[in-house]
Amino acid sequence: AGRDFFLVDTGGVIEGSGDHFDKEIRKQVMMALQESDLIIFLVDGQMGVHPLDERLSETLRKERNSVLLVVNKMDRIPEDTSHLDFWKLGLGEPIPVSSLSGKGSGDLLDKVVASLPVTPSDTVEDDLRVAVIGKPNVGKSSFVNRLFGKNRVLVDDQAGTTRDPIDSRFRYKGKNLVFIDTAGLRRQSRINESLEYYSSIRTERVVRGADICLVLLDATEPVHTQDVKIAEKAWEAGTGVIIIVNKWDLVSKDHNTSKR
Repeated sequence: AGRDFFLVDTGGVIEGSGDHFDKEIRKQVMMALQESDLIIFLVDGQMGVHPLDERLSETLRKERNSVLLVVNKMDRIPEDTSHLDFWKLGLGEPIPVSSLSGKGSGDLLDKVVASLPVTPSDTVEDDLRVAVIGKPNVGKSSFVNRLFGKNRVLVDDQAGTTRDPIDSRFRYKGKNLVFIDTAGLRRQSRINESLEYYSSIRTERVVRGADICLVLLDATEPVHTQDVKIAEKAWEAGTGVIIIVNKWDLVSKDHNTSKR
């Protein structure tokens, strides 16, 4: 059977740079190391073993995650065996690939799939997974808390209070429902913090694993392009989609309000 996995491409590490962007990339990489089940450490086969490769290898050897050492720019494999020099990094067998020609990519993919951990589902097969999604501060956590009658999720007026998807189980008319309150999905250009970046990734992963997505809109604001894009994510993931307009009590209404 096939395996689904989420691939995250981080920025290139520039050691010792005081540039704000480079610092943010280093934070992002360290966050990725903590969040990932498998790490692909990509090195330059034409350049050879670089001192930065050696220092990064020291960090990776301390991580509990599985690491695949991948040597890129090996355009003349199998004749060129210079990738073997990277054994000295102590991360296991170097895997030669060429991103230019695609050589070695099939073998790499096989190794990736073989290295992924077995993740038994926390839910039984008849559980219906319901993801509650929407922009930050549209009231997702308050909505879930109201359904469950308790303060299941931290609620605050500050947008983005909920960082990670939180599961809440519910049984209704003989059906087991798992409601997942997710972090708010911002526009990509506004995702700056490393923590927020990886929260958005986990949220998109939840959407892909859901059976139904409840897309919350804020009735006090016009429908935004981002609302449409969030709904599209759910459609593209193949889930059922239900649009919920929250904060309806705060809107002045007439008989055409719901149509608008």
